[in-house]
Amino acid sequence: MTDTAGVTPASSLPSDAPATDAPPALPVLDQARTQFVEQFALVWATAGNPRMEGRIMGLLMILDEPYLSSTQIATMLHASAGAVSTSTRQLVDVGFLKRHVIPGDRNHYFRVEDDIWGSFLGGERHYLQRLQDVIDTGFAVIPGATAGGEPTTPSDAQPDATAPTAEHPDAGPLLRLTNARLYITWLTGYQRRMLADWQAYRDAAHAAAPTPEDTE
Repeated sequence: MTDTAGVTPASSLPSDAPATDAPPALPVLDQARTQFVEQFALVWATAGNPRMEGRIMGLLMILDEPYLSSTQIATMLHASAGAVSTSTRQLVDVGFLKRHVIPGDRNHYFRVEDDIWGSFLGGERHYLQRLQDVIDTGFAVIPGATAGGEPTTPSDAQPDATAPTAEHPDAGPLLRLTNARLYITWLTGYQRRMLADWQAYRDAAHAAAPTPEDTE
């Protein structure tokens, strides 16, 4: 489905259908905001991420708009529809962007949460689960290995049934898969604590920030 699909005419909707939100007018980027978008994209790209993703993130962060369509994003960034589609899909998958739906409108809309980074941490858990599922399929192709299940931690009294031995012909792959599964389990637990710590820190900082009444 492309972004060129039109909005369903109001006359074609049932008479009792709820009124739809009107798409926002195309915002105008001034020079300062344009510079922010491009600088944000450059920093984003230094981490090995596509620069277009950074431009979209910077645009949605700096504008006071509830959401933008992919067509609006492409127009404002002078980018192709395909580049915007690919980048927004990836940003949604990792939790940086959220899809926004307007009833009766088939266009694609996107928004960012006020706490973008907390949303990213929450979405990262889904990525770890998908990675765990793939690792478990790796155990299934190694003879004698236990597919899936919880990995044995160093504190367990019983030996790990999936631990490789020198005599095992697949000792190398089994060791790598075992370490991968242990790492994902450890990282998932740490990531939960990190998200909780971040939310507590964020809320405390907002609570301590002066209000407009305090500055009068």
